[in-house]
Amino acid sequence: MNKKMLLMIVAIFTTIVLAACGGKDKDDAATDGDASDDSKEFRVGMEADYPPYNWTQNDDANGAVAIKGSKEFAGGYDIAFAKKVAEGLGKELVIVKMGWDGLVPALQSNKIDAIMAGMSPTAERKKTIDFTDIYYQSDFVLVVRKDSDYIKDHYKEGEKFVEMDSIQAFKGAKLTGQLNTSHYDVIDQIDGVKKETAMDNFSAQRVALQSGKIDGYVSERPEGISASQALEDFTYVVFKEGFEADPTESSIAVGLRKDDANKAKIDEILQGISEEERQKIMEDAIQQQPSAQ
Repeated sequence: MNKKMLLMIVAIFTTIVLAACGGKDKDDAATDGDASDDSKEFRVGMEADYPPYNWTQNDDANGAVAIKGSKEFAGGYDIAFAKKVAEGLGKELVIVKMGWDGLVPALQSNKIDAIMAGMSPTAERKKTIDFTDIYYQSDFVLVVRKDSDYIKDHYKEGEKFVEMDSIQAFKGAKLTGQLNTSHYDVIDQIDGVKKETAMDNFSAQRVALQSGKIDGYVSERPEGISASQALEDFTYVVFKEGFEADPTESSIAVGLRKDDANKAKIDEILQGISEEERQKIMEDAIQQQPSAQ
């Protein structure tokens, strides 16, 4: 074989190898781009453990949606809105259940397309992800037992909640909130409070309150209503001089990756849902939540 022929064979072989590598890069890009705008799925991450915003149940009753990789289903306020957003985008809704601290990393790494988990669009979170317009506005309350010494002069049998003048009435109380949330941060506003270790989820806080490990926990009003309806020995306290926080701390919005092309469309979908309809969806969620949660 002469030198000229050898060089020609090498050139042909090199071209074939480069073409194969180029094809592999395109395939890899398609695989990595599961969260692209062209995807037929809208993957939403949530704890499915924060009623009435989201919870886990055993069937698809009341419009619950199957949880990916599980035989269980997710229901709640967030689910109702996730369904509306997915429909508006023309995509199939896929619910991905994970722990609270894993939500933002999962969004950033394209494992999910959005967070709809009762998450507030705080300034700190906005440093790493974007948020849509608000789809629920609430306020902070304190969930306690009905037999708590801290409310004995204010609790009235049959009342849906307890009204008190100031959060300072809970001086010396053992209080907590969910880990990495403003619920936990605002506890410091109570003078002399015994701030207990933050907890991973609301189920753990309810158990701690039932067992007497804590005197109460901070939440948003829907969770207070939810807890008091699910557990007959619970109530919640609303204060005339309550916790001071930016309104965004007690509102919820859809978490998205920075510069997500779907943000404007999702905002448009949310803006099309009236305040009256939002309140009706929340009322339904509170009534439909599993009593065990």
